[in-house]
Parts: sequence; structure tokens; C-alpha cells
Amino acid sequence: MQLSDVSTTALGTAKRLRLRFAALDLRLRLIIGGVAAGLLIALLAYAAGGRGVVADFTADAVPVVTGTIERRPIPVFLDGIGTVQASSTVQIRPRVDGEILEIRFREGQDVQAGDILAVIDPRTYEANWHQAEANLARDQSQLADARANLRRLEGIGEFASRKAVDNQRALVAQYEALVAASTAQVAHARAQFDDTTVRSPIAGRTGLRQMDVGNIVRATDPTPLVTVTALDPVSVVFTLNADNLPLIIDGMTTGHLPVDAYGKDNRSLIASGTLDLVDNQIDQATGTVKLKASFPNPDHRLWPGQFVNARLRVSIYDGLSVPATAIQQGPNGAYLWTIDADGTAAMRSVVVTRLQDGIALITSSLPAGQTVVVDGQYKLQPGVATTPAPPQPEAPVAGSSSGT
Repeated sequence: MQLSDVSTTALGTAKRLRLRFAALDLRLRLIIGGVAAGLLIALLAYAAGGRGVVADFTADAVPVVTGTIERRPIPVFLDGIGTVQASSTVQIRPRVDGEILEIRFREGQDVQAGDILAVIDPRTYEANWHQAEANLARDQSQLADARANLRRLEGIGEFASRKAVDNQRALVAQYEALVAASTAQVAHARAQFDDTTVRSPIAGRTGLRQMDVGNIVRATDPTPLVTVTALDPVSVVFTLNADNLPLIIDGMTTGHLPVDAYGKDNRSLIASGTLDLVDNQIDQATGTVKLKASFPNPDHRLWPGQFVNARLRVSIYDGLSVPATAIQQGPNGAYLWTIDADGTAAMRSVVVTRLQDGIALITSSLPAGQTVVVDGQYKLQPGVATTPAPPQPEAPVAGSSSGT
């Protein structure tokens, strides 16, 4: 057969096929085209991999964000919500009855111990004091006369009857008792006179005034004249899970544990202090224990009744740590992905002892400086090649501002 005959035959066959394909409806043509495309993809995959299956599109290097395992001292913190309490709070109440003549403080004023806060009408109490002093002088005079008479009777000797001497001695004892009673009356009257001047027993800041000049006050009044609160130092009472007691007690054996007070955002440091005590019992209803820390507060940034986030440092961890995002959870526990020297990924099991501040404290046989994957783990399989990728920017928190 001549080559020209073969070409003529092939062209005729192709023409007939085109005519038959054009005669088919649209749906059948789409089905035939899909089958042809599938066969073409299979042939290409076979030619590329020699396996007769769909090509492995994961053969390319997987981009991942990496970090390293570090060994450095890391403070271990326990966080709890606490309430600021004043170190001392005194409700100032009058000890005597009377009219308020003077108010010698301003609301919100800082006062020292012994400062005069108010003056109550002292005239009645001053008169009682002077009357008691007069009674004391009278009794002292009578006592002196009785003692002189006793000395004269005793000087007479046998010329004085025994009964007269005994009676005079009894009279002296009676006047001595009267002098003692009068002395006590003077002290009582003087104390009441002094109580007409109301003084602050502590250094602190005054609150809202509850009484004005001209009001009649009584010692039995339930409403205080004012409340004085000591603002420096202050205390913070906070609660922690009772399971952390061993850590706290072990930490207290090394000295005073530092405590930081943060604002509601848990980022703004307000003040730093030290732990004073751990409560002597656990709240069985909540499984928590109360702790109390003291804070110097010269700038009054901590205020009684304020809620703060208390952070107690219990120890310094000197071991391995990785970014918390490197830790993955599987059926056999925690693991992470490491990057070997040739850039391939490997799965390694670890024991996580604590997570805090975006850092995982781990126990592992891996060395410090080992490269680990912190983002992009979902694409990895053991032995897959990797390539470094830039870290993804953090998404802004709703309601926050990027400006300073």
C-alpha cells in the first residue's frame, strides 16, 4: 500500500469520526470529553512517576514557620483574681454626747495619726472635770486633818483611850478611800473632756463626711462621723487552685515570694509586692485557697475594693521551652514537629509540664537549639521536605488600637 493511500484512508476515517461526534447530543459529548481528559491525566501521571497513579502533588517542599527549643531560666507564675484591701480602716465615732462645734478636715484629705478631725462642745465636760478636782482637794484636806488627829492621839500614849485611837485610824482609812475615788473621778472627767476633741487614730485618707457643724452627736450613734482609710501600704487578697499549694509552700521556703498586680487587661503592671500569708484552710466548695500579699502604695495606684489580676512567682524553671503553638495533641499525647538538618520533618513526643505566656515548658530528650515547627503543621507528614516561611502577622484584637 502506498503512503498516499494510507494518508487518504486516515483522513477519511477522521472525517467520518468528526461527523459522528457532531451528530451526538451535548451531554454525550461532555461525557466522552471527560473520559478522554481523565485518560490523558493518567497517562501524564504514569509518565512522570512511573507508578500508574495520580501524581503526588505534595512532593514539593511544604512552607512552615519555625522556631527553636531553648534552655533558659523562666519564672513560673500562678495567676488569680484579687481584691485590694486597706491595711487599716477606722470609722470615727464620738465617745461623748454633744454639739459639733468644729469640723477640721476636708473630705479626701490625708491625715496623720493624732490630727484633730472635729471638736464637740466641751463646756459641760470641762465643768465636770473642775468639779471632780475640787472634790479631790476637799477629800485630800479631810485626809490630812484626820492623819494629824491620829498622830496627836498616838502621841498622848496611855492617856488616850484605845477606842479613840481605833476610831481615828478608821477615819483616816475612810478619807484615804475617798481620796482614791476622787482621783479616779478626776481622771474620768479629764478623759471625757479630752474626748470632746476627736482625733484620727491612724494615718490615712478621710472619706465622705457624715455629720456637719451644729449636729448633736451621741456615743451610741451607729453612723460614723467619717471613715479614715490607710492607703499605704495596702493588701491584695486573691485565690488560687488548692492543687498549687505544694508549689507555693516549696517556694515560700526560699524566702518572700514576689507578687505583681495587673489591671483588667492583664498587661498594665500597677504595683509589685510580696506574699504575706496563705490561709490556714481550703474552701471545700470551690477547691481554692486564699492568699494575701502586701504592696507599697505611695502613689495610691491601688485603691480599696479594686479588682486586680494577681500574679505570684513561685519558682524559676531551668529547662527546655518552646513556643506554645509548636505543641500538638495526638492519640498518644503531646508531640511536636522537628526539622532535621536536611530540611525534612519528623514527629517527636514531648511531655508538657506547663503552658504560660505563649511558652510551653517541656521535658524531652531533644537538645536545646533544635528547630521545630510553630505554624503550618497540618500539611506535614514524617519525611516531608520543608522550606522556611515568614511568620503570619497576628490578628488585631477586636476593639484594640494599633496606635501608641
